[in-house]
Amino acid sequence: MIRKAAQMETEVRNQIRGGIGSVTVQHFFKKEEITARTRMCSRLILLPGVSIGMHKHENEDELFIITRGKGLIDDGKTKVPVQAGDATLTGKGEAHAVINNGQEPLEMIAIIMLY
Repeated sequence: MIRKAAQMETEVRNQIRGGIGSVTVQHFFKKEEITARTRMCSRLILLPGVSIGMHKHENEDELFIITRGKGLIDDGKTKVPVQAGDATLTGKGEAHAVINNGQEPLEMIAIIMLY
């Protein structure tokens, strides 16, 4: 299956997981279209100052690939700066939050895989 960018469904989600502001979610594919146990396969766009609140990943892994901008990943213990080219993996009951503390949009590919 090939999906052109113009065909991708886009939505805006406000205050994700108690975060600040609105996150644009561009779905590469919806979970119903993927045979493997996957909950999300999308691009997330956080404008400066926008965040995704702290949340846990039980029975799933979330992979972020940073494609543009800079931000912080907070795992509840430390806040680690990330930038384009970096990747993160959260799962096994671990928690994280995302903060765009940069001056440009923070764009990430987000894939959530279920156990």
